[in-house]
Amino acid sequence: MDWNRVEGNWKQMKGKVKEQWGKLTDDDLDVINGKREQLEGRLQERYGYAKDQTTKEVDDWYGRQSW
Repeated sequence: MDWNRVEGNWKQMKGKVKEQWGKLTDDDLDVINGKREQLEGRLQERYGYAKDQTTKEVDDWYGRQSW
């Protein structure tokens, strides 16, 4: 999986991330700044996901993106 696409297009991806995970704030998105580890950490904080569930959620979301 090439997460660099997300990092490189973060300004465009922020809206899609917010659609998927509405509990993330604009400040969260600024801190995440396209970094997968930061996204997973914030999802765990906001949604109470376990690590493996977070990884699956992010993988599923990434797989649904049309590149």
